[in-house]
Amino acid sequence: MSKVDLKHDYIHLYNAPKKDIGIVDVPPFNFLMIDGTGDPNTSAWFQEAVEALYGVSFTLKFMVKKQNPDNDYVVMPLEGLWWMEGEEGFDPDRRDDWQWTLMIMQPPFVTADLIDEAVAQVRAKKGLSALDKLRFENFYEGLSVQIMHIGPYSEEGPTIARMFDFMRLKGYRPRGRHHEIYLSDPRKAVPEKMKTIIRHPVA
Repeated sequence: MSKVDLKHDYIHLYNAPKKDIGIVDVPPFNFLMIDGTGDPNTSAWFQEAVEALYGVSFTLKFMVKKQNPDNDYVVMPLEGLWWMEGEEGFDPDRRDDWQWTLMIMQPPFVTADLIDEAVAQVRAKKGLSALDKLRFENFYEGLSVQIMHIGPYSEEGPTIARMFDFMRLKGYRPRGRHHEIYLSDPRKAVPEKMKTIIRHPVA
């Protein structure tokens, strides 16, 4: 029996060539989200938010599969929206000024009631305060540009600059928030080979 795999169903949004910058139109999706601030490398809240999002997402997967095996699905990758208060752009070097939203997409058959039940189960096992800030939200991004970055997160600067040069060349202006999709597990992947889709909505 095959699993629902939204990453495959929307392959143009979750795969991208590393050399070419693409233009995509991103439809609305449902996400689990948690907000935070500051440098993710030094923030205990960031790590707890990641743990809470994955904990609830995998709990939901097993709950749904138990209720209906036909709805078994692949848990989607972690994503992040990044911005700086009062700034139009996003400076990858000013980490302490970062605002962020971490999120994981959920399939359409996952409901708010199921999420409440999954949160209660995770809370009973782990006392994660980030669960109190978790929310279920529909997010619509629309017209965007994106590119695949290969390598460490700390070396994204030139890739981001290329993407903004492309925007200007094509007559677009940036809007919304810098968006990253983490296709590699940093605990397992060699930093030089990590894959991250970098996306930015445009007008």
